[in-house]
Amino acid sequence: MRVKHFIPSCVMILGFSWLLSSCSSEVRHALPSAAPAIPSTEESEWFPVVKEVPRTQQKASVAPAPKKERTGIATGFGREVESALGYSDFTRTSGQPKYLTTIRYNDSEGAKAMGVDRSTKGKGLQKAAGGLIEWGMSGSWGTLGNYWWRGGRFVIGKKGREYQLKIKNISQARLEVVLSVDGLDVIDGEAASTKKRGYLINPGKTLVVKGFRTSHDAVASFKFSSVSRSYANLRHGSTRNIGVVGLALFTEKGREPWAESSHRGVARAFAEAPNVRARD
Repeated sequence: MRVKHFIPSCVMILGFSWLLSSCSSEVRHALPSAAPAIPSTEESEWFPVVKEVPRTQQKASVAPAPKKERTGIATGFGREVESALGYSDFTRTSGQPKYLTTIRYNDSEGAKAMGVDRSTKGKGLQKAAGGLIEWGMSGSWGTLGNYWWRGGRFVIGKKGREYQLKIKNISQARLEVVLSVDGLDVIDGEAASTKKRGYLINPGKTLVVKGFRTSHDAVASFKFSSVSRSYANLRHGSTRNIGVVGLALFTEKGREPWAESSHRGVARAFAEAPNVRARD
């Protein structure tokens, strides 16, 4: 099944296809709903009309316990950033992703409470998905270092700072990646699923995803926030999946990565012919 994807505006048109240029930007085909409306603290108060109830009909009531604020950080809506999109076709090799990989994150105090070992720090961009990509999280101050936690990668962020997702295709074929933040698809803002379509990255190119998409031309930057002010909580009222970034990778049908290398790897320098009986 062939589907269309968005690719950035900084592309060249060749026939009816769109090709990703050398610029770092985003590509995807779905659009999210508008950003959630955040109640203003300056709004006027309102008071409901209360009907007096006879004393004989009054019942004792117990006030509900206040909901406990979750600690640590999540991802909220930051400033608007320009990011125009276009279309391209891509046919997946399989309906299931070839690789799935994740990065967990929290602030410094949260990481300490979770038992993250600070002595395991590594570089920000690391190979993943069978060596087909390098990816990680970065900010204006550089890439965010990785720590090992329960066999996976862990990043320590700081509330109020923006970040981006960087994915470099180091394979020999075009790839599709579907990304999620706090359990939400970074394009439509709904529950993430590997059945949704993803971003396309040409060989040797780097994709930079700066935020949740708000239109064809802009995104709202990823910004570390409190859990209560996270996009997941404000839009969906759920904080179940905060603190995790996910990547699902798909290969293109008929253009498997490393295919040429595999063919050349089994080539024989001396392809011996079968034995032939000598004639009298």
